[in-house]
Amino acid sequence: MPRLLLDTHILVRWSSDAKKLTREQRRVLEAAARNSEPLAISAVTLLEVALLSNGGKLKAPLDDFFADLEADPLVNVIPLTYEVASEFGSMGVLQDPSDRAIVATARIHGLRLVTSDQRIIESQLVPVVE
Repeated sequence: MPRLLLDTHILVRWSSDAKKLTREQRRVLEAAARNSEPLAISAVTLLEVALLSNGGKLKAPLDDFFADLEADPLVNVIPLTYEVASEFGSMGVLQDPSDRAIVATARIHGLRLVTSDQRIIESQLVPVVE
């Protein structure tokens, strides 16, 4: 069972340029990798990655990026569920729908969110690794 949920930018940085992560983010993710701990991402993150790819902000071709994720047994994609959607509706403090869905996913599944997003961090809606 995963204990960490990666937001979109953390996932992209972790897979392409880990130097852009904070020291704490790298420490936590490297420890998870060393211990073969699964990492979670929200299904919404896949959509955001596709948007980043369309905007030229993804180093690898999108199909390759997704194939690598799918082949990694330690990456768990958490689907959008009725519970997550219901939680999504209760978080008016976050305006960005993707942020709300990712935070709702972390809350429903009891996961710490690895993020650098200041709005999410300041909202204190979910425990974070920043």
